[in-house]
Amino acid sequence: MSNGVLPDYLSMAKPNPPTNRAPWYKNTAPSYAGVFLWFVFWSAVASGGAAVAGGILSQGIGVALLGLVIAALLCHFLFYLVPGMLGLQTGLPLYVVGSSTYGTQGGLLMPGFLMGILQFGWLGVNAYASSMALAPLFNNNPVAQKIIAVLWAALAAFIALKGIQYVAKVATYLPLIPVAILVLLLVKALGGIGDFDAAKLMAAAPEGTGAGLSAFGVIALSISYIVGFFATAGAAGVDFGTNSRDAKDVQMGGLVGIALIIVLAGGASVLIAAGAFGLLGTYGLNTADPGFISSLMGSTAAGKWIGLLLAVAAFPSACFSSFIAANSFKTTMPKVNPSISVGIGAAVSALLAVTSWAGDLASVFGIIGASFGPICGAMMVDYFLAGKKWAGPRKGWNQAGWISWAVGFIVGIAPLVGLANIPAAPLVAFIVGAVIYFVLAKAGLQPPVVAMPGAEAK
Repeated sequence: MSNGVLPDYLSMAKPNPPTNRAPWYKNTAPSYAGVFLWFVFWSAVASGGAAVAGGILSQGIGVALLGLVIAALLCHFLFYLVPGMLGLQTGLPLYVVGSSTYGTQGGLLMPGFLMGILQFGWLGVNAYASSMALAPLFNNNPVAQKIIAVLWAALAAFIALKGIQYVAKVATYLPLIPVAILVLLLVKALGGIGDFDAAKLMAAAPEGTGAGLSAFGVIALSISYIVGFFATAGAAGVDFGTNSRDAKDVQMGGLVGIALIIVLAGGASVLIAAGAFGLLGTYGLNTADPGFISSLMGSTAAGKWIGLLLAVAAFPSACFSSFIAANSFKTTMPKVNPSISVGIGAAVSALLAVTSWAGDLASVFGIIGASFGPICGAMMVDYFLAGKKWAGPRKGWNQAGWISWAVGFIVGIAPLVGLANIPAAPLVAFIVGAVIYFVLAKAGLQPPVVAMPGAEAK
């Protein structure tokens, strides 16, 4: 403790001054756009990350695109906007701003430490997906694929600790690779979109994938997949907001970098899947799969080299996940050597990749949505109860925040562990977290705010 009241991570926090900030099109929008251009996101949009017959195309292209638009707007307005405004107003990072919702002591764990833990889950997903994209170059040898996954996670963690600045210099341009690939695949598939028939797609679905979804089910699956994918990045809107000049920057950065790019990248992937089926009649919903690409392009070599390009473009995000985790651990566990904590995290990431658990996107995104849905919901209510501003750090442990998170997490995780079949579980977890926080805050379970000198952005 630095002053007898505030922990060091709060007393030593310095707001990002307005002189260091820039327009939305120079920071927030391109950064978020890069998140959704990552092929792991758009590759499985058509399937919703689940083994369900027809995925989100089971009711046709129109319903699939409607679900994308709804999910995109939810990401912007519910999961990003309030964190972005909190970052704008305070200039302070997420782990500091979270001390209002979870307390000066609790804030170290939630959302700070949890964010670090989940980043290694993202590293595992990246390592698995990239190794699968590269596997055709090694004749899809499963041993080679696992070795690539381990090396991928280890190298990303090493660079995060030693040379992230070099990755950052080239990462700005690498999202152009998946953009070009999406455009190429879409042009190739355009001729088959008019021949797409949802009923024929359902008839071609593999056995054991069910009878398809209703229109409501399609929209709920889109929300589960997209919101689950975005939940941690939504809370990180606090950090993006610290680089915004005004409320317009926050709004435009989210509307363009989040909502619009979700619709464009996700919509392109849906149209590619539909067009490919219309052209070839072959069932396939994973649009970044080398086999799918080879079939659409009419060339095995095309699948191999496009897979290589997608993996190269994904590597910076693996480094950044490790970097965010390292910073989180440095803040929450200052006495632990970062090389040790990050090394352990990278080993877990590699294990998730080689066991293929990281490839189960429905489960991965479900856990992320269950973890951060209640956080975003509670932060929103906290913001409005304080008069649309940051209340400041609350002493000790904020019971309203912790109880709302626990209940929201249980609700969000229920479908994954067989407790209940809850449609759009990450969104429901958000709503539950928000409602319970409001009720408990009104019941007086929020501890008093502790003065934090210099907390206002200058």
